[in-house]
Amino acid sequence: MQTYEQKVYNDMLEWELSVMKQKNLWKSMSKKAQNKINSYIPEKAHEVITESIKHMVKATLAGSEFTTTRKKVAGMSLREKELLVDEKLAAYRKTAAVEGAGTGAGGFLLGLADFPLLLSIKMKFLFEVASIYGYDTKEYEERLYILHIFQLAFSNDDRRREVYHYVKYWEEEKEKLKDMDWRVFQQEYRDYIDLVKMLQMVPGLGAVIGAYANYNLLDQLGETAKNGYRLRFFA
Repeated sequence: MQTYEQKVYNDMLEWELSVMKQKNLWKSMSKKAQNKINSYIPEKAHEVITESIKHMVKATLAGSEFTTTRKKVAGMSLREKELLVDEKLAAYRKTAAVEGAGTGAGGFLLGLADFPLLLSIKMKFLFEVASIYGYDTKEYEERLYILHIFQLAFSNDDRRREVYHYVKYWEEEKEKLKDMDWRVFQQEYRDYIDLVKMLQMVPGLGAVIGAYANYNLLDQLGETAKNGYRLRFFA
């Protein structure tokens, strides 16, 4: 009979394979179309968007640090920690779904408000996860790791493989990193969720799409976060 550690190790290997597999034709065409659209956006606009999201994320990081509930995890097994992570994920998924339904039902203006609200929910969840696995989110390198987990969850396939390398070999790679590439960070995230967020603004469908999309985005973030910290556990 497999131990819990053996089971999640095998799950982690399957997840790694899914990250490294070749992207499909549809994703490739979608990314090319998004790159084409981004090329028409003036450079000044890109700079403004990048700075805005950079400050938004940093403000969210600061707020998440303040609101994170510290868990006494010393001596806890991996299974016990991950049960706590699953509890947090269930709560944050529900919060994200309710938020998505509310902003989706509110039309265009509330649809725009969904972006920073959902970003805040995701970051707070990642802070909770890091704390449960026993990492100190007051440390700069741990915040940087959180941002890489976030980018690993919400990037195109090529970028995911790049970020995966940093996450897998974090102890060796972290010394080379001084800050995020905020331009890439914001563009990958926007490209990843653009279609969903546009559909969320469709009258009559926004609430359903918003709730469903946010629920699944948190689900994906939860899977990525657990496997990201499993990589460090088994290292």
